[in-house]
Amino acid sequence: MTKFGYKLMTEEHGPKALVTNTVRAEAAGFDFVSISDHFHPWLEAQGHASFAWSVLGAIAHATDRIGITTGLTCPIIRYHPAIIAQAAATIAVMSDDRFSLAVGAGERLNEHVTGALWPSTPIRHEMLGEAVDILRLLWDGKVHSFEGQFFDVDHAQLYDVPDKPIVLTLGVSGPKSIALAAEKADGIMATSPDSEIVQNYKDAAGGSGGPIYGEVMLAWAPTEEQGRKTAHERFRFSAFDWSVNSELRDVAGFEAATKYVRPEDLKDTIPAGPDAQVHLAAIRQYLDAGFDHLVLACPGDDQEGFIRFVEAELLPALR
Repeated sequence: MTKFGYKLMTEEHGPKALVTNTVRAEAAGFDFVSISDHFHPWLEAQGHASFAWSVLGAIAHATDRIGITTGLTCPIIRYHPAIIAQAAATIAVMSDDRFSLAVGAGERLNEHVTGALWPSTPIRHEMLGEAVDILRLLWDGKVHSFEGQFFDVDHAQLYDVPDKPIVLTLGVSGPKSIALAAEKADGIMATSPDSEIVQNYKDAAGGSGGPIYGEVMLAWAPTEEQGRKTAHERFRFSAFDWSVNSELRDVAGFEAATKYVRPEDLKDTIPAGPDAQVHLAAIRQYLDAGFDHLVLACPGDDQEGFIRFVEAELLPALR
């Protein structure tokens, strides 16, 4: 059965609002929430970027049923993978095994802040594979040392680990990341309804594979015009793919790069307005492509209204 999640966009909402929205999502019947893990927003209009792991602790304590995942955490530059291993284990314990970890190769926007070199994509993928090995190593709760090409671990032990293994998914967009996910992860996460990505992952994973997450942006609003305006204000960088977005350094760079993106340029990729059928059509593209975990995201301030809309009109139709 397909599971439906709610996107917690740390770039658009403050930490208290993120916890409140999670409680609302749980009450509305969402199966899980997915939280972004950013140091900066993409655009000034978004205006937030709280520390995701502090918010996750509050969410684990404030909820009882809803699943929790990241989307995505980069465990290779701004963080050392041993720190993410400990953070993930702690949230899994606090949430009674409701937590899973989704990781990716990151964006320069967030990872450059420590002054570390921003590597090329192939190097980041090698780093990510090594980081996953460290995560798996430490999650058994035993003492470990590790000497790798990129990371070292010196006699580290996690004393608080969950009863169940943490499910680890990996963000993918092309053949190399798909191969890495099939080799080292339990599932994948993608942001476009591409059936080829799904099939290539299943083939690489020996015909099955684990959970397949997709993220769909829905500019719900009282009118289509308002939805298009909000999508443009908050999410116009989505006009570019991640070959561009992962390389831009800061918010000023995103503002400059998106200066000439128009609201109508997003019409084919972000459904807008109050019509449930328009949003359901976008969601069904992911279902038809083979995704079995769908994260529903909505730009804008009225998250309470969006959650009510999903509860009343989208989830009944989808289930």
